Amino acid sequence: MLTINLGIIGGGTVGGGVYQALKKNGSLMASRLSVRFRIAGIAVRNPRKKRLPHIPQSLLTKDWKSLVQNPKVNLVVELMGGTTTARTVVLEALKLGKSVVTANKALICEHGEELFSASEKYGANIYYEAAVAGGIPIIKVLRESFSGNRVQSIHGILNGTCNYMLCQMRESGLDFKTALQQATDLGYAEADPTLDVDGYDALHKICILASLAHGHWIDSSKTHVEGIRNILPLDVHFAQSLGYSVKLLGVVKTTSIEKKGIRPRIQVAVHPTLIPLDHVLASVNGVFNAVYLKGDRVGDSLLYGEGAGANATASAILSDLGDAALDHAFGSHRRVPPFVPHSESGSILPQSETVSPFYLRLSVVDRPGTLAKIAAILAESEIGISSVMQPEGHEGKSVPLIMMIHDAREASMNQALKKISRLKVIKAPPVLYRVENFID
Repeated sequence: MLTINLGIIGGGTVGGGVYQALKKNGSLMASRLSVRFRIAGIAVRNPRKKRLPHIPQSLLTKDWKSLVQNPKVNLVVELMGGTTTARTVVLEALKLGKSVVTANKALICEHGEELFSASEKYGANIYYEAAVAGGIPIIKVLRESFSGNRVQSIHGILNGTCNYMLCQMRESGLDFKTALQQATDLGYAEADPTLDVDGYDALHKICILASLAHGHWIDSSKTHVEGIRNILPLDVHFAQSLGYSVKLLGVVKTTSIEKKGIRPRIQVAVHPTLIPLDHVLASVNGVFNAVYLKGDRVGDSLLYGEGAGANATASAILSDLGDAALDHAFGSHRRVPPFVPHSESGSILPQSETVSPFYLRLSVVDRPGTLAKIAAILAESEIGISSVMQPEGHEGKSVPLIMMIHDAREASMNQALKKISRLKVIKAPPVLYRVENFID
């Protein structure tokens, strides 16, 4: 039986989870693949740190370079996170002709083109199933299972921390700060939750999926992102009363432009979105993730599961280890390249040009003529109102006025809101969220 020696870089939550998973299920994988995995070493910052699960001291080292350069190490597993040292580790391994397994979505998103180029140059491979949606096999689905489909849209709930917090805001009426503290106490949120709650974790993931689906690498710095930091329980409650659930949604859509010589542009964004309660994504609760895809041949598909945590991520890492081991065994290190440019669609559609329905909440003075003034400004911008709600039980100098807006260009909507904000009857900045009805 072939033995693959692993050099693991990182012994934290994910590294410890991979160690434990190999210890528990390594023999099962060997029986299924006829390949045995042996951990040659695990590079960590502090070998003396107490770890759960316990990792034998004999496996730990501070010197990642000697581990990567060890001629007995066949495969490098990068689990340290970050984009600086991790990039150096991966490039060093690739230059030595050693394939790499990684769970690092930021690294793949921000340096994917460079790393994939090095992979091709040195005849090694990069496996990154665990970089997006934890235990959900979405990378394999896009690269292999859906290779015969034009991907028309992707909608993903890709951050478990935000999904848990929004569920608590809906079910228990918690405000953002309290929901975040609860997520932190339960271990769902990082000590610094910025990447999660401001949407950048989900952005890294949706950019990777968009790149795979459309064959050209997406620059995350040019992609629209909004987090959940400013969402109020009030809007979560009103959305539910209107038949919607609020989710932080990653979106990839292909425009319907089909002119000769002009490629359709794609919309890529992350933002809070109202989803109909009867849609399957609205029922994705807690820390779970889901990816809803539409292909021109397969139609609608849903992949659902745990998107983070030691076990879910370790499951995806073990899947990649299996692929890498079989590729190594049969001498086909690039049987499935990490990324194949094919330019299925062209450039990114600017967010200002996107079109969607909207949820709009205004704080207004409750007096005759207020609605007429607002409606007149919207009409000037050719924006239609589908419904209006002024909830009872709100008294004071201002009251909430909720409008559901028909499909409108985002630029037109923003221009109208600037004019509306200047009205004397408006007492607070407008609150605007996009609505996704999943209608082609």
